[in-house]
This record gives sequence, structure tokens and C-alpha cells, in this order.
Amino acid sequence: MNIYDVSNKAGVSIATVSRVLNGNPNVSEKTRKKVLAVMEELGYTPNAFARGLGLNTMKTIGILCLDSSDPFLANAVFHLEQNLKSHNYDTLLCCTGYDLETKQKYLNLLLSKRVDAIILVGSSFLEPIQKDNAYLLAAADIVPLVIINGYINHPNIYCSLCDDYQAIYDLTTRIVESGRKRILYLFHSKSYCGLLRLNGYKDAIPANGLELDENLIFQCTSSSLIGTKDELIKAYNDGLRFDAVIAAEDIHAVSAIKFARTLGISIPDELIITGFNNSILSTCCEPELTTVDNHIETVCLSAINTLMRVFEGKEAQNKTMISNDLVIRETTDFQ
Repeated sequence: MNIYDVSNKAGVSIATVSRVLNGNPNVSEKTRKKVLAVMEELGYTPNAFARGLGLNTMKTIGILCLDSSDPFLANAVFHLEQNLKSHNYDTLLCCTGYDLETKQKYLNLLLSKRVDAIILVGSSFLEPIQKDNAYLLAAADIVPLVIINGYINHPNIYCSLCDDYQAIYDLTTRIVESGRKRILYLFHSKSYCGLLRLNGYKDAIPANGLELDENLIFQCTSSSLIGTKDELIKAYNDGLRFDAVIAAEDIHAVSAIKFARTLGISIPDELIITGFNNSILSTCCEPELTTVDNHIETVCLSAINTLMRVFEGKEAQNKTMISNDLVIRETTDFQ
């Protein structure tokens, strides 16, 4: 049982339920009694610790992470926790997976714990169907929401992200200028950031005088390193040819390296490969991976600085864009 159930049953907004819970005078007596009656009927008991002590804060931030086994997301959580600790905030971490219902479940759980704000780590929290994001907008009526690597224009939602579109556009341009003609774009997710990266590639190819070949836009069905390698081998055996790979994530770039080594394709002479995120994977492979560094530490620091401004009642930007850099290693022959 949660605040959303109370809101639905009482026929009022979540913000109204929140005002009742916090004793806000801007609620009519009739509405207040109705909400309290529904709470009693449903057996809903909010966390009254902070309210009962007369405190305005629990000094606790909730963090929702899609997948803690993902090196990039795990690194983001680490930097967020370290920055929050420096401001004397504790954290509650929930790993949701990618299922919408589970995301909603854990967001509701954090709201029930009376956290001061909720940080969502990963652009896949933003659903492609807008109505499926309604639970995020409703939560923002209760506490500030911070989104890492995603953007929603809504009051009390603050977003910190890398310019993914420009990063891939510039990278594609550089690869074309290096003389490569058949550039495979390798990706798995069509998340918010995933689509920005894909569009950067789609726009850069014709802008640099090449014909956009849909066969070179390769969406792997597997999110695993070995699974993607096997899909590339099958596509190659079926006749697909390319002289460069732009991978939307480092893990898929490592899959491309393994694909090339399995088939005896020379890197970077016959095939150049680039990744995205500059994760630990980029230096744990052989050869080491050229990749886009989207400066996740800076993204997280910016997010926390914005959140502190919100807590202090200062003006805060709802969107902060961080620039990126290309880290050149051994999988490219860029001059």
C-alpha cells in the first residue's frame, strides 16, 4: 500500500495527499477528512519519524539504479554516494532492473521512507511512451527528482547529462575523415541517450557525404559481451561487411574486438572500433579501446551541486549538459 493507492482511492492528486500528510493548511477540511478516511480504510501508515520529531529532513537521498552490475552505472552510483556523503547525506539504494512495474515499485518504496530526494541513474528510467512517465512526474510533486543521463522538462525534476548526440556526430565525422566508408553502428538499447547517440550517427553519415545504409545500423538482441560477439560473427558470415564499428557502449565495443580476433581481422588496420563511456572495460581489453569519455564523475558532481541549491532554496537549472572527450587508444588509427 502506498501514497498512489491513497491518491487513486480518494480521487485527489498525490500532491494533495502529501499536503495532508505534512499538515499543510492549503487543503480544505472536507478534502483532508476524505484523505484521512481513505488512509484508515486502506491501512496506509506513512513513515512518521521525521514528521513526528518536527524535522524537515531525514538527511537521506534515495538512489534508483537500473543495474548495479553495469560498470558505468555502478561508477555513477559510487560518485553520487561520495558526493552526498561530503554534504552529510546518507543514501538508500534500490536496484530496479528495466521492468516498468518494478521501477514504480521501488520509487514508491523510497517515497514511503520519506527520503529528501530521489536520484535516478540511467536514461532507461525514461519510457518511450510518455504516459508511462507519469509516475515520475507525480513523484516530483512530493520530492525533487534528479535524473542522470536523461531529460524531462518538468517542475522539480533536475537533469545532468552528457551531450550524447554531439559526441557520436563528431566521432562519426572523424571516422569518415580517416578514410573509412562502411561504418557499423552497434547498439542494444533505444533508451533516451541511446536514441540521441543513434541520431548523431544517422545525421553525421549523410552530412559527411556517405549514403546511410540501414544494414549498417546493427541492434544486437543480446546485452551480453559474448552474445553480441556471436551475433556479429553470424552477420559477418551472412555477408555483412564493415571497416569501422561505433559501439554505443563499451561492452559492445569489446564484443566487436572479440569478434575481430575470432575471425583474424586486424585491429586497427582492417577494422577500427570505438566505444562509449570510457568505463573500466576500455582498458581491460586487448587492444585497449578508443572510447568517448562522458565524464560521469563531473555529471554526478553537477547533479549533487544542483540538488544542494534546491535544498537551499536557490535558483537551480533543470538541465545541465556536460561536454565529452574522445580518449584515443589502440583500436583506432587516428592521426
